Amino acid sequence: MSEEQSRYKLQLVDRETDTTHTVRLSLRALRLLAVGAGAGAALVAVGSIFSIYTLTHAYLHEEETAQLREANRIQQEQILQIAKKTSALGQEVDALQRTEDGLRALVGAPPAEADSAAAAGEAAPAPTGGAPHALTTDEVGEALTMLEERIAARRSSLGQLAVTMQKDVPGASSFLGDDTPVTTPTGWPTDGFISSGYGLRWNGAEFHQGIDIAAEMGTPIVATADGVVTLAGWNAGGYGNMVDIDHGSGVSTRYGHASAVVVTPGQRVRRGQIIAYVGSTGHSTGPHLHYEVRLSGQPVNPSSYL
Repeated sequence: MSEEQSRYKLQLVDRETDTTHTVRLSLRALRLLAVGAGAGAALVAVGSIFSIYTLTHAYLHEEETAQLREANRIQQEQILQIAKKTSALGQEVDALQRTEDGLRALVGAPPAEADSAAAAGEAAPAPTGGAPHALTTDEVGEALTMLEERIAARRSSLGQLAVTMQKDVPGASSFLGDDTPVTTPTGWPTDGFISSGYGLRWNGAEFHQGIDIAAEMGTPIVATADGVVTLAGWNAGGYGNMVDIDHGSGVSTRYGHASAVVVTPGQRVRRGQIIAYVGSTGHSTGPHLHYEVRLSGQPVNPSSYL
């Protein structure tokens, strides 16, 4: 009998019934069983690898989708901030226009045409390539900065004109009020240098609503315009010891991270009056003043008022 024709006997014992089953297999059958077992193992391995690849790909796709959602959320927040600022700046331009019209009426000059649209047009970046395109947040931010600078320059010019008119034009004080010029935030609130500017932080995920002025601990902080103190003391939102001042006409200023506050809510203060001292309270990494200027409750770039 040849080796291929040799038969092998397998005995299977059932321990529960103590019975024995005998199976006779040829060498060819054993080889086929071995090949089948190997092929089955290979299929299982291939299936496992494919499953791992599919799950990994799905996980990475989900991670990428989550990152895109987060980036879109941040961009939407930035657009909302810009929209609020644009609204506040538009209101400021309208208020300045009304003031100028009143001044012109006092001296008998014809009213000037409203230029809020022109200001926005000059500040807006021009499309490239001769075709319109969607503005990026950087372009819109640059346009708003230019608009803020224009407003600040006009406020300063009107303030100087108001002072002159109060002296030389009868009835000007009744229209302007004796303290109109000094209720516009002007100058530095403390001695130091700007360590962090206004706008988006370097990571693009946070909008800095003011400027940080680094200074030595205990340096005096002064009000940048006349007004009434609305908040003075500890703020749990990260500003530490802070002061808020209402200057009227929708204008207010904020001074944060002070080491000590020396004014109280309801107190009237004058430009240049000491209201606090530089510190590092609240969410702060070192001695500095966080300074904000707000128009109708919305933060604008304080650098335009320094």
